[in-house]
Amino acid sequence: MASALDSYVGTHYVGSTGGVQLIRRIAASHHGSTDVLDRLVREIDYDRKKLSEIMKKLDISPSRTAVLGAWLGGQVSGLQLTDRVFGRSPLTALTELEAMLLGVTGKAALWRALRLLAVDDDRLDIAELDYLLALAEGQIVALEALRSEVAVAALTEG
Repeated sequence: MASALDSYVGTHYVGSTGGVQLIRRIAASHHGSTDVLDRLVREIDYDRKKLSEIMKKLDISPSRTAVLGAWLGGQVSGLQLTDRVFGRSPLTALTELEAMLLGVTGKAALWRALRLLAVDDDRLDIAELDYLLALAEGQIVALEALRSEVAVAALTEG
C-alpha cells in the first residue's frame, strides 16, 4: 500500500504530464509573448524531469495507468467544444491559461511541502527545492501576465 507521500508526489507527477502537454499547446497556439512561452515550456518540462528524479530518490514509482490517463486526457482536452466550428475561441485560450496557472500554483505547493520534509530527510535537497520553488513562482507571475492579457481580449470580444 502506498504511503501518503507516495500518493501525494505521484499525483503531482501525473498532473505534470498534463501540464507539459497543456503548456506546449498554449505555446503553439498563442500569438505574441513567444519568448515567455518558450521559456515556460522549457521550465515546466525541466520541473517534470526534476520531479521524476526526486521520486527516484524517494523510491516512488509513478502509476503508469494514471500517467497514461493524464496523457490521454491532455489529448482530449485539446479538442474542447466552443461556439466556433473551426479555429480557437479566445475563451479557450483563457481557460487553458487559467488551468495552467492552477497547475503551477499546485506545483509550487508541492515544492513547499517537500521543502518542509527536506529538513529531516537527506534524500531531499533543500537548495534544489528552493530553486524549483523560485522557478514556479516566476512561472506564476508570467502566466498571470499572459492570462490578464488574454482575459481582456477574450471577454471584450464581440
